[in-house]
Amino acid sequence: MPVVEDVMVLGADAPLRSVTRDENLLLSPPHPPKVPLKLWRDHPLLSVVHFPQEYRAQPFAPPRGVYENDEIRVEWQTMDNRQPFYHRNCDVDEISYQIAGERTLMTELGVIEHRPGEFSRIPRGVAHDNYGRAESHLLFYLPAPVAELAPPDRESGPVFPPFPGWQPGAVNEAVTQCMGTPGHDITVFGADEQRLLEQVHAEDERMTVLRADPGLATTWLYGTDRIRLGVVTTAPGGRRRYRRTLDADEIQYQARGTRTLITQRGVVDLGPGDFVRIPLGISHASVASEPGEYLSLLSHRELPQIGETSRTAEPCSAALLDSLDAEVRA
Repeated sequence: MPVVEDVMVLGADAPLRSVTRDENLLLSPPHPPKVPLKLWRDHPLLSVVHFPQEYRAQPFAPPRGVYENDEIRVEWQTMDNRQPFYHRNCDVDEISYQIAGERTLMTELGVIEHRPGEFSRIPRGVAHDNYGRAESHLLFYLPAPVAELAPPDRESGPVFPPFPGWQPGAVNEAVTQCMGTPGHDITVFGADEQRLLEQVHAEDERMTVLRADPGLATTWLYGTDRIRLGVVTTAPGGRRRYRRTLDADEIQYQARGTRTLITQRGVVDLGPGDFVRIPLGISHASVASEPGEYLSLLSHRELPQIGETSRTAEPCSAALLDSLDAEVRA
């Protein structure tokens, strides 16, 4: 079946060009070479990392790393308690996405009450702590400074007490480099929480809360010249359209709904809580049987997986494509 592939580059709204393809050839192994030389490599099928969105009671633990290079780190975290210290990054802006539950984010720039589907960015050098209630969230450590690309939903502000039952007291503050990875603290020392939170009165800057626009196919929320972070909405029906990004790895996190991801590195069904990495230059498309959305992180540099693989994609076949077409028609 003929399909269209958009050839994209990072940060561009329109494709460099759009190419008509034979879908079976696009997803099939290469023809045997006509010369007795090994001209290309065998590549592994895509791998999926999964963390459940439903809260499961457990003691506080550091966030779990999912993808990381020397300038970006993606983490998953779950909490039903306070973080045991205030944290100050030396090298990165820290962006969070609320998956489930409720979380109070307390900072020197004010307090935010996070609900599912919301993003916020903590600028480099701002001390912060969290109080989570049966919640989970994602963290994106990106090289500072990061710009907001969408209008704010609301902003942080002075809130005292920051949550019911809060009492000021002695806390620790940890200053870290290397995207806050364990073991990269520079110094840890005692601090006065009341004074930390009252710093908001001396600051003109506030943090903003962002949400994706449900009326847009893609909402880009944050960016630098080498990185984009946003939300893509998916809907059932319509013809498949492939995309090949020439200069960026893409990390996708399935936030809501289910879909089938079709790529030149295999086919895999994705549901809420699934992460997948699509290397640069790989053509891919999605087939959805219900409305949904996923987070998309584009990185100009390779962004390897460091989390444990939950499952892998399966090779594509004409029969599999036919079954997806039958589901769409149904």
